[in-house]
Order: sequence, then C-alpha cells, then structure tokens
Amino acid sequence: MNQLLDLYWTFVKIGCVTFGGGYAMLPILERELVEKRGWTTMDDLRDYFAIGQCTPGIIALNVSTFIGEKRSGIKGALAATTGFLTGPVLIILLIAIFMKNFATLPVVQHAFAGIRVCVCVLILQAVLRLWKKSVVDPFTLGLYVAVFVLNVVSGYLPVRIPAAVLVILSGCAGIFAATRKNRAAGKAGDGK
Repeated sequence: MNQLLDLYWTFVKIGCVTFGGGYAMLPILERELVEKRGWTTMDDLRDYFAIGQCTPGIIALNVSTFIGEKRSGIKGALAATTGFLTGPVLIILLIAIFMKNFATLPVVQHAFAGIRVCVCVLILQAVLRLWKKSVVDPFTLGLYVAVFVLNVVSGYLPVRIPAAVLVILSGCAGIFAATRKNRAAGKAGDGK
C-alpha cells in the first residue's frame, strides 16, 4: 500500500509541474524517476516516450501508466495515472472557473507569453537530450534525416503522414537494421 501511495504522490507532484506536454517534462521525469528514485532507466524512459507517442492519449500520462505498471502492476498503473491526473484536473478546473474574468488582463497575457517561452526551452532541452542518446551512428542519423524530411514534406502532401505512422516505420527500420547487423555478425562468427 505504501508503494501505491508513493507512486500516487510522486505523480501528483510531477503532474502539477508538467507544462508543455510530454517532451517538455522529460527533464523532470529524468530527475525524479531515474536519478532521484531509481524507478527506471533513461533507456526505458525513452522507450516509454516512443510507445507513448504512438498510442492514443497524452504522452506524459502514458509514461506515468507505464512506470506505475512496472513498479506495482495494474494497481501501480492506476495509482500513477490517477496521481498524474489529479493536479492538472484541479488546476484546469480553477483556471476554467476564473479564466473568463481574467484572460484579458495584461498581466495574465504577459504571464502566458512567458510560459510559452519557457515551454519552448523545455522542449528544446528534451530534444537535445534525446538526440544525444538516440542519434549515435550513421544508421540512426540517416533515419533521423529521413523521418525529418518525411515529416516536412508531409505538410505539402494532400494527406499528412501521421506521427504514429512515422514512429511505426522507424521501429520497423530499427528491427530491419538490427536483424541485418545480427546476421552479419553471425556470418563473421561462422567464418572464424
């Protein structure tokens, strides 16, 4: 029961400071879950983000569910997910109640402008961290360039390529590359 409460309260805290979506929260998750608590590894966290990107729902919420399940099964998944949702739901309710009265105030508009800048920085920081750990060889660099180009070109096509399709195709490319690498290593081992 203590582990479930720990999951719940940890994700309440994370949910309350998660601004800008899943990628912006990567540094927060890394610090809280990898470095401070040791509940997961950075590699697993990147995998959760990749899976969370191509499954329905909010990336950050999906990641909290994965972490909770890893720690305590289904009950852990429910505790972490509920914890993650608690803070944002309460905050959004309060904002919704008061927003129409205060949205036009200059101080509120300036605060939102500052928050947008901060979110951009957090997302850039997450991208740079993911880049360092993910683009590690010529294959991954080529895959990055291919996905980037497909994503850009997709905006000019009659039908946009969904992000989930790009993630799935990238996963297939990774499997194909690993299979070829393993076969080549096997043939090299057979020749000795």
